[in-house]
Amino acid sequence: MKLSLFSVSYAGFWGQDSLDLNAFIGKSAQLGYDSVMIAGKRPHLSPLDSDDEKIAEVRAALSENKIDCSVIGGYTDLSASNAVEVPYLEMQISYVESLSQIAAALGAPYVRVFTAYEIEKQNPHAAWTSVVSTLQEMCDRALAHGVTLVVQNHHDVGVHSDALLEMIGDIDRDNCKIGFDAWSPALRGEDLYEAAKKMAPHTAITTNADYIRLKRFIYQPELINYRAAEPDLVRAVKFGEGFIDYQGFFKGLIEGGFNGIANYEMCSPVRGGGSSQNLDAFAGQYLTWMKKNT
Repeated sequence: MKLSLFSVSYAGFWGQDSLDLNAFIGKSAQLGYDSVMIAGKRPHLSPLDSDDEKIAEVRAALSENKIDCSVIGGYTDLSASNAVEVPYLEMQISYVESLSQIAAALGAPYVRVFTAYEIEKQNPHAAWTSVVSTLQEMCDRALAHGVTLVVQNHHDVGVHSDALLEMIGDIDRDNCKIGFDAWSPALRGEDLYEAAKKMAPHTAITTNADYIRLKRFIYQPELINYRAAEPDLVRAVKFGEGFIDYQGFFKGLIEGGFNGIANYEMCSPVRGGGSSQNLDAFAGQYLTWMKKNT
């Protein structure tokens, strides 16, 4: 597996210390990563800012640090807009096409995308059909740049492993693969070993982080007692210290034939705070765990 660090970890979205893209690339190489995944939005690599000069600057940083870029992380939500006069899906198709151009220019084979969040009162079959047709067009446009789209099991539509496999079958494009992560099926109660082994033949990347569950309760003064609140609060911890069975997950992936890109991300507040020293320690722990256990 190629070990990669996701730039969102140092983007500052959750109050943590941030790095610009070139500094992040240098940091990743210094920590010992093989590759980077770059967020396809500000502050790192938005299509709005990615002119020829910017792309040349990023390519130079990658070359100087002897590291490559394997994935551009797209941020999509293919839910149907309530404002039918606004070409919402067309905007996202254009965004992903632009990311595919950037990926090709940087030598990255993959662009990561999401499906859609559920909207109240929306017909689930209509949502499914819309997501499939939109991803088909995105794949066709990405193919013109030699890029493969990776659908991550993140958003509501198609989030269960069986549903995502069904969706990939409906999309029916050779340049459409799966980004299979452990945290989502772990939170929803899927067997990680079995799911990973089943998904492995279709999986190009996996993006990893570890978490603990914290029970929540609401005090009821009239009872002088608490009632349980659902769901649990989830908090990021160092890799291998959380509740996710990554031993079983990677065992299933490897037995299923996966030999792709294993990203690490810090995309939420982390235990110990957002100092650069703490972020570096989290990123370093992932490398240590992966080299020891996979």
